[in-house]
Amino acid sequence: MHWIAQAAVRAGLPAAADLDIPRGGPAASAWDVAARTLGFAPRDLAARLAPALGVRAANLETADPHALTLLPEKLARRYQVYPLREDDRTFTVATCDPTDLEIEQAIGFASGRRTVFELAAPRDISEAINHGYSNDKAVERLLSNVDAHVADAVRVVEDSAPQAVAADEVASGPIVKLTSLILRDAIISGASDVHIEPGPKGGTVRFRIDGVMHIQMQLPMGALNRVVSRIKVLSKLDIADRIRPQDGRSRVDFEGATYDLRVSTVPTRDAEKAVIRVLRPDTVKTLDTAGLSPRELELFRSLLRVREGIVLVTGPTGSGKTTTLYGALREIAKRSVNITTVEDPIEYELPGITQMQVDAKRGVTFASALRAILRQDPDVIFVGEIRDLDTAQVATQAAMTGHLVLATLHTNDALGSVTRLNDIGLDHPSIAASLRGCVAQRLVRKVCPKCSIPVAGALTDEEQRLSSAYGTKPTIRAVGCPECGNTGYRGRLPIAEVVVITPALAELISDSASSSALQRAAAAAGMRSLLDVALERVHAGHTTLQEVERVIGDANEATPRTPDADEHDHEMAVPNNGGKPSVTPAMAATATATATPKRVATVESAPIIEGEKPAPAAPCVLVVDDDSVMRLLASTLLRGAGYRVETADDGAEALGRLLRGDEFHLVVTDLHMPVLDGAALLKAIRGRAATASLPVIVFTGSDASTEEVAAMDAGADDYIRKPIEPVRFVSRVRAALRRANLQ
Repeated sequence: MHWIAQAAVRAGLPAAADLDIPRGGPAASAWDVAARTLGFAPRDLAARLAPALGVRAANLETADPHALTLLPEKLARRYQVYPLREDDRTFTVATCDPTDLEIEQAIGFASGRRTVFELAAPRDISEAINHGYSNDKAVERLLSNVDAHVADAVRVVEDSAPQAVAADEVASGPIVKLTSLILRDAIISGASDVHIEPGPKGGTVRFRIDGVMHIQMQLPMGALNRVVSRIKVLSKLDIADRIRPQDGRSRVDFEGATYDLRVSTVPTRDAEKAVIRVLRPDTVKTLDTAGLSPRELELFRSLLRVREGIVLVTGPTGSGKTTTLYGALREIAKRSVNITTVEDPIEYELPGITQMQVDAKRGVTFASALRAILRQDPDVIFVGEIRDLDTAQVATQAAMTGHLVLATLHTNDALGSVTRLNDIGLDHPSIAASLRGCVAQRLVRKVCPKCSIPVAGALTDEEQRLSSAYGTKPTIRAVGCPECGNTGYRGRLPIAEVVVITPALAELISDSASSSALQRAAAAAGMRSLLDVALERVHAGHTTLQEVERVIGDANEATPRTPDADEHDHEMAVPNNGGKPSVTPAMAATATATATPKRVATVESAPIIEGEKPAPAAPCVLVVDDDSVMRLLASTLLRGAGYRVETADDGAEALGRLLRGDEFHLVVTDLHMPVLDGAALLKAIRGRAATASLPVIVFTGSDASTEEVAAMDAGADDYIRKPIEPVRFVSRVRAALRRANLQ
């Protein structure tokens, strides 16, 4: 019987008697058979077998690096052992076969000490050897199957003139070749970013392709550090400075095309991390080829035709804001206008346009550059990003003095720009006077044309869940093939939410109206939300519901709609990623044409139009909290329990809805909020005859018992401390509704 089988029997492991491991075979094969038969991962199996063998289980992560000097790499690989620690008399090593006396004697002779074995799985030992010993040899093994000319495939460009990497630099070691391999693979795969990341055991190279991260290769830590140093040399950074973040640029030539590299390094606990943004200047798209939906494209073009004002494009990093604005600049440049940009950094060079680079060390900031540009007789100004009050004020001044200002901003949706500008320090009247329009953008992956298939027959469980949540049946299914890297997707397309600031919207902004009021007014004026446009793309077969959920938001936040709705129903109303219903142009036109416009209810479920008889509905809960994360958590839990949910940002908004006559069956409110806190809201609810019997649950992050007593004395039906426990929270909501005979 094999020693592993004997140890498994002594350890009392289930199915140990069924082990059939031939003697004399490779240790890795024996371990694989044992792990598969016994149902344990190899590392867990080592921990269970070690006591039965009278040895300890090895912890390879705590190995002493000095112990490596006592055992040559050649012997470690021959006998598949890894040094752990040593003292004056003993030398402890990890082995996958503690019964082999030949290994014990050979290691004892090499180290001059008594050998002590600890048990580890073969693959864990091999990984430790690769990580602990020669980094150059590990890199050479990694590159053993790579074309010898790969180092010449990527050439460094200096001062816009291609220059091949020096031959002696290539001959000095494999790191130049490995760095070229990483850059070459990134370019071939269409990666937008390369992440070279250190970890506790080794390094990882990951590519961001179509917005999604993919692991490309694993590196020993020594090799990773040297690759990062090589990249820092290419981008003219200080390789001796490893404790401060650095930013640089480089340019490479690959197969006749030039690529700009934007390099950023930061120190981490283990080593430096480098991120490379890969930019190709000759791929700047026009608006016609950018992929915007026809309707949103026309609205955006209408904003570009204005002579003065601010037009903002918003979205998170990597959402295509700059690409869209560069396409807009190319289109505007066809006219007889003077265009100047202020960027940090300049990502693409555009002919016929003056481009300025922000350089804080030389005193060139967005604000100072803008002031200088205003003396250069510009017609159109592009600001890379509005980050502070100074920049916002100068941009507003430029907009009010006859210039068209294009800029980016980081917000979740288009009208979030108003809140963001106000948070920066601009007053609402200035925003209303200068803002002409906002565009929120995301990028979703397109299904691969080579392998995608039409959806026929029954939906998968995931498709059914998403179809029920979003109210749209998928028309195409992502499969995966070599062309798309087996992801099912290839390329990306923009999803845009375009808001044109009408006089009515400008008046609301000037009056400091709430975000929800602005959203309703914009929807009535014809705005389609990000989710509206994304679902249109799904219906057209360009992308999938899985992509919509990944990019636009959690399906739990979507309003359920009828999946079998026809095209007319699809156009009526689709909720956006904030859960608020939107109104299409057809609805807006109907509302304008009638003397008494129909009102769309704001309950976060299927829209209800006055005059129609609604179906019996579950109780509606109003969640009031200034913390968006808390609102989302509570809303998700309540919807999962079958309740309808509305949310309010603060007590003032909640009280306004109650005074307006909106019907709720329960209010869940935070105690501490700006403007109108939970205690004041509770007092107002109990002070009105129409709402005096409305159940109210108060929650807070405070541990003060006096607050609980005060809230209960003021008429709260229950009191919950944060963080909320999901099961208990839903149970208390049910109990409060039961006590009020509402459930």
